[in-house]
Amino acid sequence: MHVTLREVRDGDLPVFYAHANDPEGMRMAAFTAEDPSDRARFEAHWARIRQDPSVVVRTIAGEGGEIVGHAAVFGPTEEREVTYWIGREHGGRGAATAALRELLGVVPERPLRARAAADNGGSIRVLEKCGFVVTGIERGFANARGEEIDEVVLTLMH
Repeated sequence: MHVTLREVRDGDLPVFYAHANDPEGMRMAAFTAEDPSDRARFEAHWARIRQDPSVVVRTIAGEGGEIVGHAAVFGPTEEREVTYWIGREHGGRGAATAALRELLGVVPERPLRARAAADNGGSIRVLEKCGFVVTGIERGFANARGEEIDEVVLTLMH
């Protein structure tokens, strides 16, 4: 799937909100906001990250400009991390891999880290295709599942 990255626009946020509240998408992501349906908290979160110059966040647009998801790099210099969310209706067509490759071209800093629920094989494969390697396993509380689960930590060195 061909995608492009562009600056986040106000009109993108309702799509991001819908993605964040998709039950299956939440289960896959696992590490979500405590209450993704809290619209005020969602809006405040996006206002903060869009105003933070250390965060590189982009809307992922598909053919014809359709919003596919978003991708970002955040965190302090020595602990920069990538994150992305692809709407489930766009999954399995290469959008995440294409978007992450684009993002890695925009953000030259290395190392970069990423995290994925250990049972989210699709996300782990995307990260590995883009050069990330598994560097650890951690355990953390996954809000979307209401329990502690294993989380794979991956690192991109070059």
